[in-house]
Amino acid sequence: MATKTESLDTIWHVPEELWAVIAPLLGPEKRSGTVGRPSRPFRLIFDAIVYVLRTGCQWQHLPRQEYAPGSTVHGRFTQWVKQGVFHHAWQQVVQYYDKEIGIAWKWQALDGVILKAPLGGQATGPSPVDRSKLGSKRSVLSDQRGAPLAIVVTGANTPDKSVALQTLDETVVPRPEKIVYRCQHLCLDGGYQSAKVIQGAWNRDYHVHLRTGGEDVLSIPAGKKYPARRWVVERTHSWHNRFRRLLVRWEKKSSHYEALVQLASILIIFRIVMNFS
Repeated sequence: MATKTESLDTIWHVPEELWAVIAPLLGPEKRSGTVGRPSRPFRLIFDAIVYVLRTGCQWQHLPRQEYAPGSTVHGRFTQWVKQGVFHHAWQQVVQYYDKEIGIAWKWQALDGVILKAPLGGQATGPSPVDRSKLGSKRSVLSDQRGAPLAIVVTGANTPDKSVALQTLDETVVPRPEKIVYRCQHLCLDGGYQSAKVIQGAWNRDYHVHLRTGGEDVLSIPAGKKYPARRWVVERTHSWHNRFRRLLVRWEKKSSHYEALVQLASILIIFRIVMNFS
């Protein structure tokens, strides 16, 4: 099916179709008229979290009149992180994506990107590309359209090949059996040139394509060449980095940063679906 040619509007408020997927995961809201301070609607809180994710603003600088006090939003965000809401929502949206247009499992791409983490915290380390300042690495597996299917956050000094197999094993939904997809290709760059990674990918029924310097140094089946497709995951990194709260990591708890990456992934995947509708 052809995609739309016009660009879609930036998502600042959760659309109805997306909210129908997410709302059941949040549990019951406090009823009006209940004793105690009235609570803010979950949808308003969720939109506030999207605002922080997109603008990169501090929680206490949220527009209070439009959303809610920053402490209220952050408190609810922390509660939802502990409950695994964002991971479950990401899983539900990927299943929605699969139902609407189908996950493009045939060609997958894996890559990592380093980001700054000035406040340090969990899953940070000295960055090899930023004078050993603290940073994190976001390892992402995407499908053929760039939809993020697995994300692992580690310290910036973690080699790509050290986290490759873990990323492959942490897809948010199970990969289809080989009998359904006779061939699944995995595109890698030179940072994954390791016998352990290649063998591990083969053991997971992948056909491995490893490129370095613009040339295929490994392609299975041997001797057969395919167009470059690893750029898709690089575009996914670009999509993630357009959410300013992800470009520089300010969360000390890795679970909080991972939840924001999962929320960004939800919005990315939903836009892919809308682009095909």
